[in-house]
Amino acid sequence: MAEAGPGGAGEGLAVRLRQAGPIPLSVDLACAPGQLHALVGPSGAGKTTVLKAIAGLYRPQAGHITCGPAVWFDSAAGAWLPPQDRRVGMVFQSYALFPHMSAQANVETSLAHSARTERAARALALLTQVGLADKAHRRPADLSGGEQQRVAVARALARSPGVLLLDEPFAAVDRRTRRRLQQDLAELRSSLRIPILLVTHDLDEASALADQMSVLHEGQILQTGTPEEVMRRPASERVAEILDLSPGV
Repeated sequence: MAEAGPGGAGEGLAVRLRQAGPIPLSVDLACAPGQLHALVGPSGAGKTTVLKAIAGLYRPQAGHITCGPAVWFDSAAGAWLPPQDRRVGMVFQSYALFPHMSAQANVETSLAHSARTERAARALALLTQVGLADKAHRRPADLSGGEQQRVAVARALARSPGVLLLDEPFAAVDRRTRRRLQQDLAELRSSLRIPILLVTHDLDEASALADQMSVLHEGQILQTGTPEEVMRRPASERVAEILDLSPGV
């Protein structure tokens, strides 16, 4: 992949979420520019809810979310920015591509902030960045799962985001494609000076890609550290159980 633009260089993400229900949340995390932070835990742990809160698709009862100097949520001050006002790029597990549009047109949908005359060239540049320039005019049905995922990443980057959110982005592809896409992400993140949050069930994936890893259970972060620290020294029996480890291993 070619080098990406900074898209919000120098901005860090800070998240604090609190609520008793209906979805319990007790979350504190920070992600520095250029860092990838993985959220792991069983289904229903609250991982996707955290991403939705950051993206502005879910409003928690209390807490704050900042990206660099921008305040996206502050319950004490009554501040809440809607999704369109947050510089967030998000890749869903389903990719959420428009089936009737070409790959290039899908990317152009996130370029409303650019001059109309510049959108086609910018979209093609982003597809080139993810290695799909030759597939720009194909519709999603004519692309492989891995290629659709790359289009979704290009579309997320089209917003020049301050943070990139990845919700199980490799879950829908086969193991061989998953490994290749993980390599692509590792290469891409080296050129993106923005925080990246990755939700995954794959501990090997988290260990290979993440600088920091947080273990979630029932909406609460039980432990945060480097993947090696968390895997070698789980903080509790619950963490060890979630990671299929024994405490102290």
